[in-house]
Amino acid sequence: MAKGYQANKDRQEAVSLFGKQLGKRAGFKCEWCGSKEDLRLWDYRPEQEPALETLALLCSRCRELADGKKPDLNELRSIRDALWSDIPAVAEGAARVLASCKEQWAREAIEESFIDENVKAELLG
Repeated sequence: MAKGYQANKDRQEAVSLFGKQLGKRAGFKCEWCGSKEDLRLWDYRPEQEPALETLALLCSRCRELADGKKPDLNELRSIRDALWSDIPAVAEGAARVLASCKEQWAREAIEESFIDENVKAELLG
């Protein structure tokens, strides 16, 4: 148990080192919806070493969406623009949330985005 705790603590410390850089990159607003409320780092690829491209600055609502909370369509429309980010944590993370809604407009937005073709294929099946 202690080993898992220490590994988690070490990871959180490594992620936190990117805080200032991510804040500047994001303009101190949510990289999905633009909110300035309750911003925190979100780890898109927790199985990989933390890096700027695997982390995003998200508000609490977008973090809930990223963690699987059922969205309403208005919330999803507010994150659509994130698909055109060149940061994988921003674009691919938003695409995963949008793909969960099965709406035609969301599918089309994912198809038109610049995210990795393998990720598109996985999401759109």
